[in-house]
Amino acid sequence: MSTINVALLGFGTVGQGVCEAIDTHQDRLKEVLGKEVKIKAILIKDPAKQREIDPSIRVTTEYKDILDIPDLHVIFEAIVGEEPSYTYLSKAIKKGIHIITANKAMFAKYGPDLLEKASKNRVSVGFEATTAGGIPVIGTIRQLLKVNEIQSIQGILNGTSNFILSQMRTRELSFATALQESQEKGYAEADPTNDIEGYDAFYKLLILSQTAFGRQPDWKDIRRKGISHLTSEWLQAAESFRLRFKHVGSLERDGSNDIKGEVEPILVHDTHPFYGVENVENAISLKGSLVGRITLLGPGAGKCPTGSAMVEDFLSLIQGKYTISPESTVNREDVQEDSRRQWVLRIRENEEYQSWLTLFTLKDRIQLGGDLYVFVEGRKEDLRSLLQSHEHIQAVSILNEIPLENEVKEGVAVS
Repeated sequence: MSTINVALLGFGTVGQGVCEAIDTHQDRLKEVLGKEVKIKAILIKDPAKQREIDPSIRVTTEYKDILDIPDLHVIFEAIVGEEPSYTYLSKAIKKGIHIITANKAMFAKYGPDLLEKASKNRVSVGFEATTAGGIPVIGTIRQLLKVNEIQSIQGILNGTSNFILSQMRTRELSFATALQESQEKGYAEADPTNDIEGYDAFYKLLILSQTAFGRQPDWKDIRRKGISHLTSEWLQAAESFRLRFKHVGSLERDGSNDIKGEVEPILVHDTHPFYGVENVENAISLKGSLVGRITLLGPGAGKCPTGSAMVEDFLSLIQGKYTISPESTVNREDVQEDSRRQWVLRIRENEEYQSWLTLFTLKDRIQLGGDLYVFVEGRKEDLRSLLQSHEHIQAVSILNEIPLENEVKEGVAVS
């Protein structure tokens, strides 16, 4: 083939980003692939909407027109919702067409099925753009899995919630005001539920689990908590302890090789790599069995970053770099369970706390309005018991420190 023929499903922000990336980097693509990349058609929903599309590209509202294109090699899918995306991609795979998707909600649910279908039909699935926008986390995991076993994943996976928390802290805005500003800037949708209640990060966490571990945890076992309950007082208290709130998704395998996952607001120390990740940026930290800890930072969303992720995915796919990673395991001795943790607790001003505070090591405290905030360290079993008997007490966990260097093992420093 002298050209690589592709089609786009959807021409919103992401679809436009893909189109622009292919158009502006055509020389680079031809240099790498030895062939021209030609967009043959674009599937749209509203034919009345004005769009700037090259007249040589066919524009259609019928998916059948896309599948009927002779010698179509790759479909880029950039539409919203589980359906008709899943059906469209299933039909493409059955016809022997490679697919690349940015649809996180659809891929979290149907990704395992699409990967299985692709394997049977000897085609590839690219899904880098479903997670963390322009950060190449899927490609990094695939590269690490050639030798390493991924032991844990932590990440700021949603730029909108990170923007809101940054604005609340730096400008002392209320949650509602910061949310409204994020909507005005186009970061949050008119219905922001997916972002602020953690569903977006939840879907991304499932995709990362599928990639790193070859499977997903049971959805109902992942604890998910949003950020809408946070107040400026909470952020002010955290700042006084040299801590910052971040909305983090975490995955870890325990000694039984079960996958534990959670999405929730947590606190990070000023020495933590996530501490300075601000506004719409994302950050992901991976722990490998050999490489140790790797932290990736970058733009989590937007036309150019997401378009870049899809086109880079396209290059890897065409060059045959994709393999389906088998389910991997972690030796029990590799998983260290430490029951001591750190938290910030919010209690009422007149609360009698001296009796139970002796269960913890008090590191700091601050009075704000009618509430007392205490920074403590102790056993998670004691905290669990405390919260069960004092339902009005609120606790926010502090994320464990991420070592910037690999740990010393058996007297030998690994770097």
